[in-house]
Amino acid sequence: MKTTKKVQTQMKLRKSLALLSIGLLTLACSNDDDNPDAVDEEEVITTMTITLSEGANTVTLQTRDLDGDGPNAPEITTGNLAANTTYTGAIVLLNETESPVEDITLEVAEEDDEHQFFFNASGAITSTAYADEDGDGNPLGLRFTLTTGDAGTGALQVTLRHEPKKPNDGTLADAGGETDIAQTFNVVVE
Repeated sequence: MKTTKKVQTQMKLRKSLALLSIGLLTLACSNDDDNPDAVDEEEVITTMTITLSEGANTVTLQTRDLDGDGPNAPEITTGNLAANTTYTGAIVLLNETESPVEDITLEVAEEDDEHQFFFNASGAITSTAYADEDGDGNPLGLRFTLTTGDAGTGALQVTLRHEPKKPNDGTLADAGGETDIAQTFNVVVE
């Protein structure tokens, strides 16, 4: 009789442990992914093309880096700008590692609250100004104006930041965020 009672006690103990294990596994494996955080992967941008237009005159500035962080430097194309002229600028961003080529410009426009271009002009490029804004009224920079001064040389640094602080004071230091692409274009103003 003692043996039967002992066996029954052991069986009850095993059942209890099994139920407890199942309960713990259920808690440990609970589905807490009902509302997972959206993964917003950083954009791959191989090519940035800036078109500067003034009347019938168009100048293209481009940086193209098909191997990304690979050993090859980006291919940079510039053109000459006219002195004392205001240009309308537009930026197109591409990922040419995809087939077909992916237009990243559309993603930047759709996620305008998470992006901002920053322009740093020097020399014979006297100023830049934003010509578009995000849904909250903060600068975006896919469209802008660029003004040249007297003949000489100038530089235009263009940087796209992902998740900058908005609003900001217009500087990279205040904006923070991550750089998606940055390039300095050296130009001749004639």
